[in-house]
Amino acid sequence: MAEDFSIKTFVKRNARTSEKQKQLYEMFRSVYCIDVISQTQALNFCEIFQNTNETIIEIGFGSGDATQKIALENPDKNYIAVDVFKTGVAKLISKIKEHAISNIRIIEYDAVEVLHTRIQDNSVNAFYIFFPDPWPKKRHHKRRLMQVDKIELMAKKLKPKGIIYFVTDWEPYAISALEALDSVPVLQNRYYTTETGFAEKQTWRPQTHFEKKAIDAGRSIFELIFEKRS
Repeated sequence: MAEDFSIKTFVKRNARTSEKQKQLYEMFRSVYCIDVISQTQALNFCEIFQNTNETIIEIGFGSGDATQKIALENPDKNYIAVDVFKTGVAKLISKIKEHAISNIRIIEYDAVEVLHTRIQDNSVNAFYIFFPDPWPKKRHHKRRLMQVDKIELMAKKLKPKGIIYFVTDWEPYAISALEALDSVPVLQNRYYTTETGFAEKQTWRPQTHFEKKAIDAGRSIFELIFEKRS
């Protein structure tokens, strides 16, 4: 992987993992996680899922609560969940086993690097980015995922009519993300006619524990949905 990926959109943190989750991680990581390190070719979604269904990539899935619920409610779609945190991966593997979910695969790796090197152009139906790190300090803004260069990369991987669906509780990040998305010509805002440009709440998206905490703290939720032009 020759690209320069020195500026990360994340910082590794330690979090508590139960013994059961650790055991499931060790037992089933090779079953539910896609190995992007040992292989050099782009991923073939049809081979991975043994079907031709739509494929959605979620970047940064936390504990996997929303991932699990959305996948269960949409068995006709494939979900690739990408995150670097072992604790979150272990928790999602536990959920997959508990609910016998067959349409989720996990990539435990840097999402930006994966997009550059392992995802084919015009192959993804949607990117979901729910409550990523807002990197509120100005000197850290370069770490934000929703920047023009990374949005252009996601747009390149989308199929025509595919979407980028972004949600945050951090208003300054929401505004900067809207500006960045607007500046990518191949994308169009599905809610451009609204006063703010933000989307209405998508009722199908489950509320996570993190989102509830944000609402309880009095923070608003901002949603953006941009579609790739055909």
